[in-house]
Amino acid sequence: MSLSTFIKRMRDITRLDQGINGDAQRIEQLTWMLFLKIYDDKEYEWEAVDEEYESIIPEECRWRSWADTENDTALKGEALVRFVDGTLLPTLKDLVIPAGCPLRKSIVKTVFTDIHNFMKDGVLLRQLISEINECDFNDPAEAHAFGAIYETILKLLQSAGSYGEFYTPRALTDFMARHVDLKLGDIVADFACGTGGFLNSARAVLEPSAETIEERFLLSRSFHGTEKKPLPYLLCVTNLLLHDVDEPLITYGNSLARNTGDYTERDKFDVILMNPPYGGSEQPIIQQNFPGNMRSAETADLFIILIMARLKATGRAAVVIPDGFLFGGGNKAEIKKELLRNFNLHTIVRLPGSVFSPYTSIATNVLFFNGTGPTEKIWFYRMDMPEGYKHFSKMRPILTEHFAGLDAWWNDRKPLVVNGADKARCYRAQELSDLGYNFDLCGFPQEEEEILPPEELIARYKAERAAHEQVMDKALSDILAMIGGRA
Repeated sequence: MSLSTFIKRMRDITRLDQGINGDAQRIEQLTWMLFLKIYDDKEYEWEAVDEEYESIIPEECRWRSWADTENDTALKGEALVRFVDGTLLPTLKDLVIPAGCPLRKSIVKTVFTDIHNFMKDGVLLRQLISEINECDFNDPAEAHAFGAIYETILKLLQSAGSYGEFYTPRALTDFMARHVDLKLGDIVADFACGTGGFLNSARAVLEPSAETIEERFLLSRSFHGTEKKPLPYLLCVTNLLLHDVDEPLITYGNSLARNTGDYTERDKFDVILMNPPYGGSEQPIIQQNFPGNMRSAETADLFIILIMARLKATGRAAVVIPDGFLFGGGNKAEIKKELLRNFNLHTIVRLPGSVFSPYTSIATNVLFFNGTGPTEKIWFYRMDMPEGYKHFSKMRPILTEHFAGLDAWWNDRKPLVVNGADKARCYRAQELSDLGYNFDLCGFPQEEEEILPPEELIARYKAERAAHEQVMDKALSDILAMIGGRA
């Protein structure tokens, strides 16, 4: 089945169902069903190599049992919906996890903790199952083709309001993974892993080095992530299973909920790749987990502190951070001071302002640092828009080839000046201290206001509206909580 045909069929079927309202529900519905199909295909593989393998899923709830469209006695219509709502999902949510249970089994319960069935039409649900059954994920050719389908599903998140926050452009995650000196045996982490883009990019860099069975086993246990929202968590686990990471070490929860002073050497990682959530704020109870002089309500600031607490002395990190961190004072200056004092912040890449357009217009940067500190010098590099582009967009996203100039400069660093302005320049740490830790250097010249096509303006408006609604919802929640507390 072709990519376009599969996606079209999925959307055509789910659009007809009265229970599904919008892309967010459509994606969740499709993803939990794909997870069970992929997991079932994996179980066939595990059974073939381990005669004693036993599924943690009760027999009636295994995909092969209830979703077998070739079985004339298979559930259909209202009976199928009743089974999914009344038996399947409650059973998976309430699975009993025995002591010592392998992660590849126990993860099923976690995945289904907050997952729902939105489809109300049993005929359409059976049609969707039939389409999914056309895919054989144990067939390397099918699995490879589905990789492209999965990328498309992730990109659909960008059309689902605030769900776009979980998708970082693949070209950017690949670039960052290429430049943190990954080697087989490294343990890679992302503390706000979303759909697993960074972990999958790291896997793609390391996979060619894993030639033996032992090395492939090591590779499959090299990726750790944490995600606090159910849909991206499910997408991340499915993404890694699809790419032969049989035991995804992904935790469902908030990485910021633990005091940074409690972390020991065993809690640290060789490589950290992240695009932390930014623009949000954390509750005072979460802020208390961080040192007082650096404490912040800004989520991105707290993640930088967390990364410093969990990076090994030999570790390397690459982190996307908004412009506000570069020029911010106060607690942000304290964080930057700590970063220069105890880590080697060797490179800051200024990304074009529309990398995440049209879903956010916030300008971003990538910090590259390691644990060999303290910092002696920092290279700044401004990544300009490619020739022929005024801005990136959903139809014209940033691509791997757009990093070619930066890739070439990376290993042959030299100062660059374009139109009288610094494009690349090295600063001593003392210079940055003298500037009050203002890292807003090698920035972009002031540009004329861009005129976007109507569809881009609409998409940007929807994204900004969704962001405002989130702020209002949080404010209302805080007010209600305050009223409830007084009551």
